[in-house]
Amino acid sequence: MEDNHIADARARNFVAALRKFEQDSDAAPLVALFATDAVTERLDARGERHGEVEQFWQEYRAQFREIRTTFFNAVEGQDQVALEWRSQAILTDDRPLTYRGVTVIDLDGDAIVRLRTYYDSAAFVLVPAATT
Repeated sequence: MEDNHIADARARNFVAALRKFEQDSDAAPLVALFATDAVTERLDARGERHGEVEQFWQEYRAQFREIRTTFFNAVEGQDQVALEWRSQAILTDDRPLTYRGVTVIDLDGDAIVRLRTYYDSAAFVLVPAATT
């Protein structure tokens, strides 16, 4: 089984819900893990901060035709987990993409109250071929 290195059950629930969302685009099980006033942040070039969890996840998923994330490291504390991951995807324009990042999750009991994700946004940029 993948992700056996993740000990915290709440982090494992997040990973499972994210994977399901990546497959079927149904955000409800993932959103259910968040507190009603949770904050999500995508710390990329846009620097976006959201109070609407479902919108955050729908905007994320809308970039991809397909996506699969693998978590390869976890740093776990009492109320905070940092997950290192790698995603392989097909963008909506059919370009393949592999990129890495870290997601930091703050917890209050079983609820996610804050999520920050950092990733290599340059991987999304289409670099034109050199012309001579």
